[in-house]
Order: sequence, then structure tokens, then C-alpha cells
Amino acid sequence: MARRRRDSQIFSMSFLDCMSCGFGAVILFFMIINAQVRETTEDDPDDRMAETRKLEVEVLEGRKNLVLARNTIEELEARKETTQGQIDQILALLEELRAELSKYDNDTLAKIERVEDLQSDIKTLEAEVERLLKLAEEQQNEGDRIREFDDEGQGARQYLTGLKLDGQRTLILVDRSASMLDDTIVNIIRRRNMSDADKLRAVKWRQVVASVDWLTAQIKPGSEFQIYMFNNVAEPVIKGSGGTWLKAEDSSQLDEAVRVLRGTVPSNGTNMQAALAIARQMQPRPDNIVLFADGLPTMDAPTSNRTSISSGQRVSLFRAAARELPSGVPVNVLLYPLEGDFEAPILFWEMAFESGGSLISVSRDWP
Repeated sequence: MARRRRDSQIFSMSFLDCMSCGFGAVILFFMIINAQVRETTEDDPDDRMAETRKLEVEVLEGRKNLVLARNTIEELEARKETTQGQIDQILALLEELRAELSKYDNDTLAKIERVEDLQSDIKTLEAEVERLLKLAEEQQNEGDRIREFDDEGQGARQYLTGLKLDGQRTLILVDRSASMLDDTIVNIIRRRNMSDADKLRAVKWRQVVASVDWLTAQIKPGSEFQIYMFNNVAEPVIKGSGGTWLKAEDSSQLDEAVRVLRGTVPSNGTNMQAALAIARQMQPRPDNIVLFADGLPTMDAPTSNRTSISSGQRVSLFRAAARELPSGVPVNVLLYPLEGDFEAPILFWEMAFESGGSLISVSRDWP
């Protein structure tokens, strides 16, 4: 049997052909890369410059914010040092009071009363230290902020009350009727039958006097003031000063007014008409009226034959008294709590709103 011949396949591409193909592929690869590089380099340089300027503006804005933040931190540090100084003074005063308190232990009745007053003062000062410590902590927290918060132009307002004393003449009217002895009717009647010393220690009356003391510290230098107290009658706190304006620069008169109020015993009914009539009688008239009250009036004359008075009658007395106010003078009312006098907040708010003043419902721990 004949043997079959196997077909042979001849590969005709030579080594030189392979090298040529490879070299062509390399040239094509470099041509593609060169085209991409040329396209990248032909980008618009204006876009790059605009982006560069934008980055420069952001850097400048960041530096400006950093400077503002540093100034804010320095200001808060200064406030913190001032607050710390006040705390140190109060702590030193506390130590003096405690030392004085130890001398009066187990002594006569007069000394015991003095001890009670000192204890009350210590509690007040301790509360003030606590308040200042909280304030210092808040200021420290403010120092950690990168930006300062602006209260939209309300920086001139009193932070605690919203009360703003405008004008050159401020008239202060303080209710010193028997209702200022306590918040409840039962305790008012009970304290009314106590000694004058016990009446002067009434928490509500001490709070009213402290509020007047705080307010007098807010009177602007160069302005004038007058303080009247009223129950069944209205009279100036500083005797002999009726109908005249006193200069705020004379701090001794302000101190004397507060001292007289501390020694004044609340008593009798409330004749608000006599108090508000003072505002009309003062010449020149006041620019601002601050009224310390706790409820509606109970009389419209120095004496009254009434043994009781209804809620409607008290409303009528209030409206008659409000008509004594001169027009255009803002009335700012500091209203203290009184049991059962539900119409008082509404009517006093109406008086303050119509005159352009403000109504402040005083809390038990202020000032």
C-alpha cells in the first residue's frame, strides 16, 4: 500500500516583517499619546486663572474670618477676667460676713436678728456667685466659637428684662400697700398683724426694694429722676423733693432713696390714681414711667368706707387711674404676683402697650 504524503504549510512572514509591524505599532501609540498631550496643553488658560483667583479670594476670606475670631476670643477673655474679679470680691465679702456671723452666735435677740439678716445676705451673695460662675462658663464657651453672633441690633436691650430707660427724666412709682407683704391673701393678712420688723423682712417687699435698687443703677448719667411710693396716698421717697427732678449724678440721693424704701413698712390700700396723677403734675413731664405694682387698685381717695371691694369695682378704679397718665409717655410695668387678681396682667399689659412701654412679670428669683 502506497504511503500518503502529508501536506506541508509554509509560513511566509519573515522576521523583518515582524519587526516592521512592531515598530509601526509603537509609532502609532506615540502619535495617540502626542495628540492627547496637545489637547491637554491647548486648554483655555483663562479658566485656570479664574479658578486661581477664586482660590485666592477664598484664602483672603479665611484669613479675615481668622482675624475676627481672634479679636472675639480676646474680648471674651477680657470679660472673663472682669467676671473672675467680681467673683473674687464677692467671695472675699462672703468670708467677712461669715466671720462676722460667728461673733453673733448665741447672743441677744437683737444680735439674733442681725444673724438672720447676715444669713439672708450670704444666701443672696452665694446666688450671685453662682450666677457669675455660670456667666463665666458661658463666656468661656463663647470663646470656642469661630464666629461672633450679632443679635440683629438688640444689643442695647437689657438682657434680663427687656426694659430700656430712654429720655432725660424717669419717674419711678413704687406700690407700698399691704399687698406687697406676700403673694397670697392669707399670708398678707397674717403678716399685716405682725410687728414692723417682721413686715420689713417680708420676702416680696425685699424683692421690690432690690428691684428698685437694680433699676436706679441703670439710670443714665446726665439724666434726672424722681421716686414716689404710694399706698392710700402718694409721697416722694426723699422727703422735701416732691414735684422736682433730681440729678442722677448725685449718687447719694439714689442711695438715700433705696435706704428709705428698705425702712418703709408696707401698709393700707392701693390708691393708684394718686400715684399716676403725679406723672401729670411733674413739670417738665417725664419721658419714661416705671411702675412697680402687684395688682389692681382698691381705692381712689386717701380714705374709704368700703369694707370689701369686687373685681369689677377694682377694674373701674384702674381705668379711672389710667386716665391720669399724660399722653405720649411710655409706662413700663414691673408686675409682681398676687393671688386671685386675674384681671391685673391683662389691664397692665394694655396700659403698657397703648403707651409704648413694656410689661415685665417679675419672677421670684429676680433681680
